[in-house]
Amino acid sequence: MSIFERYLTLWVLLCIAAGIALGHAMPGLFQAVASLEIARVNLVVAVMIWLMIVPMLLRIDFAALGEVGRHWRGIGVTLLVNWAIKPFSMALLGWFFIGWLFRALLPPDQIDGYIAGLIILAAAPCTAMVFVWSNLTKGEPHFTLSQVALNDVIMIVAFAPIVGLLLGLSAITVPWETLALSVVLYIVVPVIAAQIVRRWALSKGGPAALAALLEKLGRVSLVALLATLVLLFGFQGEQIIAQPLVIALLAVPILIQVYFNAGAAYLLNRLSGEQHCVAGPSALIGASNFFELAVAAAISLFGFHSGAALATVVGVLIEVPVMLSIVWIVNRSKAWYESATPAPP
Repeated sequence: MSIFERYLTLWVLLCIAAGIALGHAMPGLFQAVASLEIARVNLVVAVMIWLMIVPMLLRIDFAALGEVGRHWRGIGVTLLVNWAIKPFSMALLGWFFIGWLFRALLPPDQIDGYIAGLIILAAAPCTAMVFVWSNLTKGEPHFTLSQVALNDVIMIVAFAPIVGLLLGLSAITVPWETLALSVVLYIVVPVIAAQIVRRWALSKGGPAALAALLEKLGRVSLVALLATLVLLFGFQGEQIIAQPLVIALLAVPILIQVYFNAGAAYLLNRLSGEQHCVAGPSALIGASNFFELAVAAAISLFGFHSGAALATVVGVLIEVPVMLSIVWIVNRSKAWYESATPAPP
């Protein structure tokens, strides 16, 4: 395990603190960075997100989709949770907690934005950090790879329609052109770019060349992740400092959604007789969110200082420690999980 993986929570917390402090100390600098945008897409954030996710997407071999049948129960459970449960359960939680229960405690002009941000956050399953979570649970690597590849294919065609549907049901105006542009910029382009680079590396020196490239680019991805966190929390630092109650209230539906979906995937895999090495990453993929895409889409759709952007940033704030807690639960419950009688293959 690398020092990054071992102290992941620490690095994230340090970057969050640094972002908030720098945003408070140098608001003019962050406002200047925020103004560098085309069609409401911030160029600096876009570059950081590409640098963050393209190296991780290099690990994805779409030929691994041929492995789907080996773990069909785990694949089926994860797809059910990711695409039929998670976005809709988050919409319900957002409407209940933000739109009703906490409504009197929140700025009335931001409530729709908060709900929109929660929906965007839940509409795309995690692709990049899943490899870290799977490794920490000793997950079956072929399952993780094939599941992530399948999710990426589905996300290309399903993200925009699901977000548009749920935002429409929330009576929020959907800027379809911007939503489509976000899908192209943050899903289609990185996936295509990663596959081109992957094939180039394999053609030059086979798996060894790809492994060497991944090791080098892994550092780039790490720096981009940390820089993105500093930027995001620099943009939102003033709001976070000024609205601690809002942050805490937004965290409630996110926390419930993460643990609910992780638990649902884990238990459904156990009931189906799937192996623990598949159930672990299945639960983590079912629970985690593609926060890079969510933040970028929310900023593109509603702007840096919108309630939607703040809601997705709260997702970033709690993502790592919550996912590490799920890793701990999955690892500690292995004996209980394996006490069930497995179903026939």
